[in-house]
Amino acid sequence: MNFLFVEYPKCSTCQKAKKWLDAHGVSYDSRSIVEQNPSAAELKEWVARSGLPLKRFFNTSGRKYQALGLKDRLPQMSEAEQLELLATDGMLVKRPLLVGSGLVLAGFREKEWEAALEG
Repeated sequence: MNFLFVEYPKCSTCQKAKKWLDAHGVSYDSRSIVEQNPSAAELKEWVARSGLPLKRFFNTSGRKYQALGLKDRLPQMSEAEQLELLATDGMLVKRPLLVGSGLVLAGFREKEWEAALEG
């Protein structure tokens, strides 16, 4: 199976995830989250497939998230508004994202990725 690996190339966590994928022989196509930000439609589909809450797709430790005061604003926003906001700037999106036919992983947690890909 070939995966889509959505990354910010300068991100150390993304680099670590990429090394992990390479070491485990996982084939993927890379996509820069800044140059080709996911659309609201893609994000909606990925959130649904992941089984994760939408909030997990926000880069809560990012400068942009904090500058926009999203910790306080998100609870008042509809899901559609949150998806549209995420689609405006790749720096708001949790990364890396690993997208496969039956799987979407947000952020890199080695044990989680291992269980999902090898289990």
